[in-house]
Amino acid sequence: MAEHRIYSTSFASVYPHYVTKAERKGRTKAEVDEILCWLTGYDQRQLDAQIAAKTDFKSFFAEAPAMNVARDQIKGVVCGIRVEEIAEPLMREIRYLDKLIDELAKGKAMAKILRETAA
Repeated sequence: MAEHRIYSTSFASVYPHYVTKAERKGRTKAEVDEILCWLTGYDQRQLDAQIAAKTDFKSFFAEAPAMNVARDQIKGVVCGIRVEEIAEPLMREIRYLDKLIDELAKGKAMAKILRETAA
């Protein structure tokens, strides 16, 4: 079975769409970047380098320094599919990101998006 075409798509080609979606709803590029860094463990410099290098999604997630352990708390539906039920690991990571961007665009507070719990 052939890989899904999103895996070989440049992350840099999709990133502006994440930012546009957020900005249309009054959110910021900085918030999109904060979500990306939270999810993947990239710092801002590393994230900018991945975008500049036009890294594909497969490499973007494979090279992530530290995928956030709290990402399994991300639940819900993206494109009609429950993210927590996606069996293929890379597609699940991509859909986690899509879900976080959706939550940002819907006005959810950053603390809730980043699954912060009260100490």
